[in-house]
Amino acid sequence: MDKLQIQLTAILKLLNIKIVRVLLFLLIGIVMYSAMYSNVKPEKLNLELFSVAEQTIRSPITIEDKESTEKSRREAVEQVKDIYSVKKEYTQNRVDLVTSIFDSVSEVNDEAEEKINQKKKDALDNNEAEDTTAKEPTINEKLAALKTKLTESETRSLSDQVFITLLQSANEELAVAKDLTVTAINKVMDSRIPADQVENAKKRLEEELKYTSLNSDLKDAVIEMGRYAVVQNEFYDSDATEELRQQAMDEIEPVRILEGQILVDEGQLISRDIYKKLQLVGLLESENSYKPFIGLAMIVSLILFAFYFIFNEMENADKKQKYLLIFSIIFITSILLMKLVSIFEEFEYSEVGYIFPAAMGAMLIKILINERLALFQTVVLAISGTIIFNEGITGTLNVTVGIYILASGLAAILFLQKQNQRSKILQAGLFVSVINLIIIVSNIFLRNSQYSGMEYGFYLIAAFLSGITSAVLTIGLLPFFEAGFGILSTLRMIELSNPNHPLLRKILTEAPGTYHHSVMVANLSEAACESIGANGLLARVGCYYHDIGKTKRPQFFIENQINMDNPHDKLPALTSKNIIIAHATDGAEMLRKHRMPKEIIDIAEQHHGTTLLKFFYHKAKQNGHDVKEEDFRYPGPKPRTKESAVIGIADSVEAAVRSLAHPTHEQIETLVRNIIADRLQDGQLGECDITLKELDTVADTLCETLKGIFHSRIEYPEMNKQKVKQA
Repeated sequence: MDKLQIQLTAILKLLNIKIVRVLLFLLIGIVMYSAMYSNVKPEKLNLELFSVAEQTIRSPITIEDKESTEKSRREAVEQVKDIYSVKKEYTQNRVDLVTSIFDSVSEVNDEAEEKINQKKKDALDNNEAEDTTAKEPTINEKLAALKTKLTESETRSLSDQVFITLLQSANEELAVAKDLTVTAINKVMDSRIPADQVENAKKRLEEELKYTSLNSDLKDAVIEMGRYAVVQNEFYDSDATEELRQQAMDEIEPVRILEGQILVDEGQLISRDIYKKLQLVGLLESENSYKPFIGLAMIVSLILFAFYFIFNEMENADKKQKYLLIFSIIFITSILLMKLVSIFEEFEYSEVGYIFPAAMGAMLIKILINERLALFQTVVLAISGTIIFNEGITGTLNVTVGIYILASGLAAILFLQKQNQRSKILQAGLFVSVINLIIIVSNIFLRNSQYSGMEYGFYLIAAFLSGITSAVLTIGLLPFFEAGFGILSTLRMIELSNPNHPLLRKILTEAPGTYHHSVMVANLSEAACESIGANGLLARVGCYYHDIGKTKRPQFFIENQINMDNPHDKLPALTSKNIIIAHATDGAEMLRKHRMPKEIIDIAEQHHGTTLLKFFYHKAKQNGHDVKEEDFRYPGPKPRTKESAVIGIADSVEAAVRSLAHPTHEQIETLVRNIIADRLQDGQLGECDITLKELDTVADTLCETLKGIFHSRIEYPEMNKQKVKQA
């Protein structure tokens, strides 16, 4: 193990300490906060009332000017006139009043006449003299009788002379007077009569009745009665007025200062109105404002909390610390690179954010760790980008660049979802470039802005550079992470499974039987690992290299002994044991020498665990040697991962089944379960986290796979003849 690996191991051990992990999270938070600090820091403006603006100032936010809004609403309310409504029922009421007076007069006269007639009739009935006359009621008696039929208001408002005149008039005259009076009242009160126009209305009624054919006394009486009947019929309607005022207020839109609105042009005098607007949007108090810094701290804290939660929920405890360190390095590098690119905004390149290689971090994390963390990193970078690239943008957030970064990262993750070759990274970069260009063009079209050909060219180049640079940086940095952290990524495993790899070619040319055996074990192991949720690809690649140590002495292993005698027949059991056992340690040494990933080395070293070489152990015993069982066991260590345990089982199963001439399904199943039971009884699976249920699943999968490999075949006649000749 070289110096770098020793240092890395030390760092990872430190990350097991909670306080060290907390410090790492704090470091990430400090880097993020520092990178965005200058972008949220309010601009210092030297603005005074009645001074001349040194630059054009735009509003950084959209805010309502409540004072102006209230002023506009007050003006709208003041323009609303009071609503007066006409009480139409008043006309009918006053007509009914006058009619009732005339009716009461008629009733009094009729009652008086009826009394006279009744007295005459009584006199005739009593045989009184014919000249006897009934006494007629006096006018005062009639007046008194009339007043009893009227209300106090009528008797008080109208003079006695009016009633006397009416009582003295004939019925025909009263009927005419009644019609004329009612008609005049209807005509006058049919129009609006506000409070200040009542007297004029009374005069109009008086004019209506003045030229009638009534006698002078009756005319005076009906005029007085008509004047009494005419009253105000137009009144102030508070509800309608208030409703109209509210409607006028509601129609007034709030006065807003819009984000990006020019508050003062360069060289313009800062008037009181402008000064008030500058104060309202917070530009006058910006130097002492602490709110942006609190807001930034809240965002960073939320991101760190999500970051901690995601890593805390990781199932693989062994790799958690390594992934934490890798993610931190990639994320911090991306933030610093983003900040570096944003420096060019100071030279009035406001769209420089489009050049940022947004997909680099997403691709690295997707390849080295997993898709979930890549998505999280992409979202956080998009949020950070909206703040870091806000130079020259009105407001705090450059949402356009944020969407651009998010789309770039997502495009890279989606493209690499099923692409596991390193050569596909460049294709992913081209794909990201196309997505970048689509995002930029769509944004331009949404704005409905006019751009020159040179500006379109810049956007095209920026989109292309961002995607290609992301791919190039990913390809360039990937080997450093893989080598420095001993990461066995999917891409790395695909490359190691290439038959043209020097070590695989060495096995194929020097130990072809071992190569075939390794491929068979790989097929078995991959299927078994995937059935229990383990890494099937790692199992396959590990199987390709697990017996690389046999290439040192290939002829001493039975699968390579074609058309030759078994050399172990002429060797002592102890010597044979040493040769066989050495292939595990020799293989591990060869893999270390070629700087193979630790997972592959562990599989080569652990696939036999500390199992016993039963054949040579019993051979030594039969030859009369006093040997110990421990001397004929592999040095180990025992399998420490599910993949190593499954490969060890599959290795033994494949060799055992191959030794059977015509294996049946029952024989295969019995053999597989016996080997697993033997491993359990020997304690070979005690150091890995594989369960009995998973072992049962592994046994079922191995049986199914072996049944497919060793299925029954039809024996043709010529094959039978060949077998006879061979016999």
